[in-house]
Formats: sequence, structure tokens, C-alpha cells
Amino acid sequence: MTRMSNSTLSIVAAAVILLLPLVPGVPAYLFDLFDNIGLAALVATGLVLLTGVGRLTSFGQAAFCGIGAYATGLLTTKFGWSPWATLPMALVASGLVSFVLGAFTVRLSGHFLPLGTIAWGMSLALLLGSFAFAGAHSGIGAIPPLRIGGLALLQPNQIYGVIWACVLLAVGLCHNLLQSRFGRSVRLLRQSAMAAAAFGIHPARVKLFIFVFAAMLAGLSGWLFAHDQRAINPTSFGIDAGIRYLFMAVVGGGGYIWGGVAGAACVLILKDVLEQVLPLVSANPTQIEEICFGIILVAILQMAPEGLWPLLARLRPAPRPEATAPAPMPPPAAPTRKEASMEMLRLVGLGRKFGGLNAVDNVGFAVRNGEIVGLIGPNGAGKSTTFNMISGALEPSAGEIWLKGQRIDHRTPQAIAGLGLARTFQHVKLVPDMSVLENVALGGHLTGRAGPLHAMARLERSEERALMAQARAQTLRVGLGGVIDRPVGTLALGQQRLVEVARALCNNPDVLLLDEPAAGLRHFEKQALAALLRELRAEGRAILLVEHDMGFVMELTDHIIVLEFGRKIAEGAPDVIRTSKDVIRAYLGAEA
Repeated sequence: MTRMSNSTLSIVAAAVILLLPLVPGVPAYLFDLFDNIGLAALVATGLVLLTGVGRLTSFGQAAFCGIGAYATGLLTTKFGWSPWATLPMALVASGLVSFVLGAFTVRLSGHFLPLGTIAWGMSLALLLGSFAFAGAHSGIGAIPPLRIGGLALLQPNQIYGVIWACVLLAVGLCHNLLQSRFGRSVRLLRQSAMAAAAFGIHPARVKLFIFVFAAMLAGLSGWLFAHDQRAINPTSFGIDAGIRYLFMAVVGGGGYIWGGVAGAACVLILKDVLEQVLPLVSANPTQIEEICFGIILVAILQMAPEGLWPLLARLRPAPRPEATAPAPMPPPAAPTRKEASMEMLRLVGLGRKFGGLNAVDNVGFAVRNGEIVGLIGPNGAGKSTTFNMISGALEPSAGEIWLKGQRIDHRTPQAIAGLGLARTFQHVKLVPDMSVLENVALGGHLTGRAGPLHAMARLERSEERALMAQARAQTLRVGLGGVIDRPVGTLALGQQRLVEVARALCNNPDVLLLDEPAAGLRHFEKQALAALLRELRAEGRAILLVEHDMGFVMELTDHIIVLEFGRKIAEGAPDVIRTSKDVIRAYLGAEA
């Protein structure tokens, strides 16, 4: 992500929006257009967070607009409430409904998720038109306008400031959220829920929060719409509107907060231009308007597949590159060895079945503090399955797992991470468009306590600074100081594996599971990794290592367990394993 470019563009965009009412001679119809853009931008901004960042595709946001609009419409016309007093009720109503729907919807995956949002989006719109006390399909009219002091905001240029103040507030809150510990967890979820859980993140909770927050932004838009138009009916909140809002988020740039504003402006301005131009060239403009509209939007997406906002960011002159030397490695931490006999991890009769296949069968071993244990075996031997059971990603079919004297085989990954266990993955699970530093900071998620509301209000800055300092220290420790601010997706595979090691260390774990950490590393990088692991061993950490480089394993480990077809076939010191006939037959072959 181009953060510096986005910050510059954000300031320019906000300044243009705020200064527009001061420009003399702006036609009234333009204020009406900009008001509609602002109303749509509120919904699209929520969708950027929900769909573009969180990868939760929703076609039903228009229904939440309807809930906010009908809440204020009913309270003001039936019960005489002040329009301003109905704002909290509109937000609460859209939040409560979204919480109930989201509790089921966010657990869906694949195509079932968007289909679910279509289903309840259509149902809510039909429900709004079925109540006689809410005007049925005719809706509610004579909704009072907003007032500031004695001034009724009846004209488009009068309510413009209120609408866009809400838009800028929403953009600011979303920006603060994404630049926080919670925001990084949202971005990791779109890559791997397993990795997120392994570092203490609760995927369902995170998804539900952004689902509810996006719905409340839609409810705010509906509240403003009701007092801007002063009449509402279910037609404005159907599935067609929901699709249009989602399209705005995609066109603007799904991964960028200002993309919702850019997308709303693009779609509504284009629609307005077509409505004015097509009658000049066609006797039946309505028949070709949608065709032209679709062709132009497809062309825009062809030119800017990531959306309009990143395209605007790329138009900014690139800053002059500065030569930077790699950051020096910090001195190793002072050893804090615990009692050498302390058993940190023990597996007892561990088994896992997938149907009729015994992926892991009656495996048992122990790892003590200050010890590096190798877990080796051919592909399909059950090594990664064993790692997944230890970290809580898979529940064992049989056996027990003990971590620091506590049984954990039926605990959640978050609870296990909280006990001091961290891991890397066979296939790297990083967020490509986040920097190395931000990816490493994900490993320290459990060291923070501030929630998303604190993040939006920027009340967690001291905690955030401490977390980023820890992430920086671990990044330097693995030798990646020279690329600390680069997007991790631009790094070579070997460097990405080192990022995963740094991320695992960021929570200061007592037990470290490393799944093929040396794969893709060059010789000198393997030597540096081996030196780091020896330092960690000297600090008293317990390390369980899966690796296919036998030279690396034999020189580094204190103890080795060998698996074949899910069963343990050998165990002992490297010299014992090197000469074992069973191991030679099953794994080492001529290399022994």
C-alpha cells in the first residue's frame, strides 16, 4: 500500500470537500449531486473495510440504510422526536440487526457468504414494505429536516456540511482502525484465518465487528438520506442499491479507505453525465444508458484494476530514492536459561485421523527448555499435521498434548498462544501489501489490550509504540533491518521465511515451532538462522524444528524424532539417527 501517497491525497481531498461551499456561483444541482455522493460514500467506505480489506462480500448494505432511515422516519413522524435525537436510535437499530445477522453470516465461506447477504438484503427490503404503520410500499413522507439552531437544513447546500462532516469522520475512523493492532489483524484474516488464530486473534470476533461497523455507517447514511429527501420508501433500499454500493467500493479501490469516496463520486458523476448527454444523441436514452454505463465502468476497471484511488496515488511524482545501508544487528539478548530439566512440551499417544487415514498415529515425545528438537520424515509423514495439533489448528483424534504442565489438546489456538507458544508455517502466511515491520508486529497481538474503539479514537498510541518497538527489535534480530519498511510481497521467499521467524518471536514465546524455516535460504542465511536459533536455545527457549535440509538439522539439533506414514520410527541424538537403518531406509537414503 502507498501510505505516503494516500496521506497526501487525503489532505487534498478533504480540503477540496471542505472549501467547496466557499466557492461562489456553485449551482444548486451540483450540491445535490455532491450530497448524494456523500451519502453513497458512507456506505461504500464501510464496504471498503468489510469487503476490500476484510474480504467479506456483502450485497445487503442498502438494507441497513433502510433500517436507519425508517428508524428516524418513524420516530420523528409518529412520536414527534427531534431528528438529532433519533441518530443514536438509527445507529443502534442498524447495529443490532447487523449483529444478529452477522453472527451467522460471517461464519459462511466461499460463495455462501455473498449469497447469504443477498438473501437477507432482499428479505429486509421486503420487510420494510410490509408494515402498514410504516406506510407499506408507499413509505413515510413529511419527515422533518435537520435543524441547526433556528436554521432548517432544507436546501442541498445547507445539509452538505453535515453529510460531508460525517463522511470525513467515517474515513478518519476507518483509517485509524486500519493503522492499529486490530486493523492489522483484519488484513491478516484475508490471507489466513489459521495464522491469525495462531497469534491470538479471534477471526469470528474481528469479522463480526467490521460487519457491524460497516452496517452502522450504512445506517448513518440512511438517517441522513431520510432528512435530506424528507420522504422514504422501500424501493431505495433494495438489492439493486446494494449491488450499486458494492460496485462503488470496487471501482474506487477496495483496499483503500478513500476508495469508497472515489468510487461513489465516479459512479454517480458518470450516471449524471450520461443522463444529460444521452438525450442529445438518442430518442430513447433510457434504453442505452445502462449499456453505456456498464461499458465505461468495465473500461475503468481495465485501466485501473485495483481501483481509482491507487491510480491517483501513482500519478503523484515518485520521491527520490535514498541510499540506505542495512541496519546493524543488535547485540544478542542476555541469556535467561531456566532449569535444564524443565519439560516445556510433551506429546502422549497423539493421533489424528482423516476419514480412514491415520495421518498421525500414536506419536509421543518431549521438548525441554534450552533444547532444539528436530522432527523429520518424508513428505506426508505427518509433520505439519503434528504442528497443527500442537498449535490448536487441528483437534487430535487421540492422545494428549501438554504445554508447560497444562493440557492443551482441546484448547483454542488463541488460548495456546497465550500460554507462550508461537509458530511459523510450511507455506508462508504473510500479508503481501503490508510492510515487513507490520507483518512482524502481528506476532505481538497478544501483548496489546486496546480494542477497536480505542484504535478508532487513537487512544492506544502508547501501546502501539511499544508493540512496534518490539517488532522492530525482532526484525533487526533476524537480519532484515535493511528491508524493514518494504512490502513483504516484494521480498524473496527466504526473506519471507525470516519475517515469519521474527513474527513468531514478537510474542516472546517459551516454545517455538518452526516449519521448514531454512527452505529458500542461501548458505550464509542458513548460517545466520542457525546462529539465531542457538541464541534462542541459550535463552532457555524450547524449539521444535521441521526441516528437510539434513545438514542443517544434524548440525543444529540436540534430539531428533523421525516419522514415517504418521508413526514414529526412530528417536535419538543426531549421531544415532544418522546411523539408524530404519531412518536410512525411510528417509536419508544414500545421503546418510
